[in-house]
Parts: sequence; C-alpha cells; structure tokens
Amino acid sequence: MIPFSRRALLAAPVLLRASRSPNDTPAYVTLGAGNRGLWLHRTFAALGARCIAVSDPYAPHLANAIQATPQAQPFTDWRKALELKQLDFVVVATPDHHHHPMLEAALAAGRDVYLEKPLSMSLEQSDRMVKAVRASNRIVQIGMQRRSMEFIRRAKAIIPQLGRLSLVQARWNWAFLLPLDDSPLEGKLDWDLFLGPAPARPLEPKRYRWWRGFWDYSGGNMTDQGTHLMDVVQWMTDSPPPQAATCAGQVIHAACEVPNVFTAIFEYPGFTATWTLNYRTSYDNDWSIAFHGDNATMFMDRRGYRIYKNLEMTTQPWKAPDRPDLAADFPDDSLPTAHQQNFLDCIRSRKEPNCPVEAAAAAVAGPHMANISWREHRRVVRSA
Repeated sequence: MIPFSRRALLAAPVLLRASRSPNDTPAYVTLGAGNRGLWLHRTFAALGARCIAVSDPYAPHLANAIQATPQAQPFTDWRKALELKQLDFVVVATPDHHHHPMLEAALAAGRDVYLEKPLSMSLEQSDRMVKAVRASNRIVQIGMQRRSMEFIRRAKAIIPQLGRLSLVQARWNWAFLLPLDDSPLEGKLDWDLFLGPAPARPLEPKRYRWWRGFWDYSGGNMTDQGTHLMDVVQWMTDSPPPQAATCAGQVIHAACEVPNVFTAIFEYPGFTATWTLNYRTSYDNDWSIAFHGDNATMFMDRRGYRIYKNLEMTTQPWKAPDRPDLAADFPDDSLPTAHQQNFLDCIRSRKEPNCPVEAAAAAVAGPHMANISWREHRRVVRSA
C-alpha cells in the first residue's frame, strides 16, 4: 500500500496589505483583456494589486476591463501603457505571437512580468526569451498554474514509488465548437495592432475570434494545452525536453489551420510519453495524465490524483481482474488564484517564482517539435 495522508491543503493566501512601502500594493498594467486576460486582470486586483492601465486593440475587451477597474487608464496601443512611471509589473495575456516582443519591452522598461503560456512561438524564440530574462533582475512568472497546485506538488514526491516508468499518457478531450464565425466584429478592432509582428493581411474576423486556430498567431492546440501537461510530465519525472517527437492529426469540421485532433509521441530516456488532444468528444472530458510504473499507476486529472496498485506480472494477463485496487488518492482543493499569489509574493521577496522561464521553455519544447513533425511529416530530433 502506498502511504497516503488526507490533510488540508495550502491555507488561503495572505492578501497584500497596505503599508508605507509602495511594493506592498504594486501597480500593474494588463496587456490583453480577452477571456483569460480579463480573469487575470480581475484576479490581481482582487489580490490587492493596483491596476493603473489596460491595453487591448479590441474596444469591447478594453471596455470590460475598465468596467472592472474604473481607475485604470485605457490604451489601445500597449506600448503607451508601458511608458507609465508608477508601474511595478506587467500582465501579458495576449495571443502567443505578442509574447516575445511584449516580454522584452517590459524587461527593458524595468518591470516584473506575469506572462501567460505558452512562452513562445518557436524553440529559437524560447532561447532568446530565457536569455532576456536572465540578463535582467526582474521576476518573471509564466502562467502554468499547475506548478502552484498543491496536489500536483504532493504527487511529485510519490512518483518514485510507482517504480520504473514505461509510459506516460497525457490527454485533453473537449467537445469544442470552434468559434470560426467570419461575420463582422461587434466592436472596433485595431487590426494592425493585433497583427503586430505577424504577416500583414486584410482583416478576417474569424482569425481574430479564434486566433489560436492559425499558425501566424500561435502554436495551436498543441502548445496551448500541451504546455500545461508536458510540463507536469517533465516536472514529475525530472526530465529534460524529449529527445525526439512524432505527431499525426487532422483538422476536423473546423475552418482553421491547426489540428483539433492529434496524437504526439515523445521519446524520453527510459520511457515514452504520448500527448493526445481530441476536441470532437466529451468522453473522459477535460485533461488527464496517467503515469504507468512497474509498481503502480498514478492517474491525475482536475479532480486530483488516484494511485492504482499493479498486479503481478503473469504469462496469462487475460485472467487478471478487470479493475486494479485503489491504493491512494488525493483531491484537488487548490485555490484558483494560488499561482498569481505566488507571483505577488515573489515580487516582494525577489525569490524565484513557481514557474520560472526555463521551466516554461522546457515545457513548450516538445510541443514545438511535435508541431514541426505534423507540418513537415517527419520525426523531429532535438539538437544537443
């Protein structure tokens, strides 16, 4: 039996308190106020930080954010927001293709940064971003919130008890009706600002509504969800990025470029990992990761983790019981704001946050390799 203790998880985070030190109530700007950006914008305000500006090229998003923090200044051009002097940190929740230029600009302005995942648009870009962060003295947290979930942190200590790992299976299933409507947008959009470093082209509303479906603005579903899950795989196993990657997939009933159904195979020293996404089914809905060891299997998902003891090896496996015994479990009672609180704590302490830039670069490396494999129809080997 694998030891298990069901105890309370992290206590509620301590909110920032007003004091004479300005860093006790740090000032921030939000760059990108869409779905995730608006949530982050509200969260940092609720945790006690002070929003002084919001920037978004789409007027309705900007209006929603200002409604949440009426004291903040609105900017269409994000570069203007970074010029504000009373600014401690920058929240970047834009499409992926803006991550690199915005991170470098924020660092050049001397600001700490909370940057949404995935870190980058390419392996080469990851390298440049890591170097830029380490050339500064800034605190940078990447938005891979599983790094701040207590049940996952506990799971890491138990992984060695599973025995030698043979296979790790990461999955994400959603019945996702992709928003590829090409009708006129409901509000004003500065299309040129949205494009930024991406190739120039006439406005296509569907590209704005679901930018993650197009290679110009993202690494698609592969780096979106894959960054989360492959980070957990590599973190739990103390593994570097995979040695090689292969991917097969399809675009099914979606007028976009990136596959919405795929399986990637990652080759690690000593074990193999698969990463499967299917946005055409609700079966086993949401994310999960199974770590298969000689002694036991750990199954992890948004409910927590469960550990199932393996049966003895046998020459007649077809006679084994249908279901293995549950050896241990632990629920996910993590606070949804724990990752943001960790960043705020690190702004004050100047300690490394839970997801430093190197971890984010390693996590997205395999998905970048898998995207190359899918687009070029070949096995991709990581260079030394």
